[in-house]
Amino acid sequence: YPSSKRCFDCGHIMPKMPLNVREWTCPECGETHDRDVNAAQNILAAGLAVLAYGEAIRPARKLNSQREGKLQRSRKAN
Repeated sequence: YPSSKRCFDCGHIMPKMPLNVREWTCPECGETHDRDVNAAQNILAAGLAVLAYGEAIRPARKLNSQREGKLQRSRKAN
């Protein structure tokens, strides 16, 4: 997922962008982006889209009851 190379405003994807480029201007819409802020906005939007669709990000983790018992005993010992 090209989060730092996709323009948050118009969706244009820059074909190549070296990691040392920290700020860039979209050739399609002219918006200037900080690479990290733009990536964060794109990742947030993708996550919200998944949540709106109702899909789980990952299955809930089940605790092993044997492991859980060991944790409780070690906490009581302290």
